[in-house]
Amino acid sequence: MAENYTDPSGNTQAFRAFAANTADTPTESSSRTGLIVGVAVVAVLLVVLAGWIALS
Repeated sequence: MAENYTDPSGNTQAFRAFAANTADTPTESSSRTGLIVGVAVVAVLLVVLAGWIALS
């Protein structure tokens, strides 16, 4: 651990900054949800395309 590490619970200002940074975590999961939806759409399109080619 770095020598300059300050415990966020040591003072109010550091704790508020720490709490503000941890509150941003859910936004990362929402971008991941978009990625999962995009991959699912591509997978469905590939299955439909394969079926169309097989039946042609």
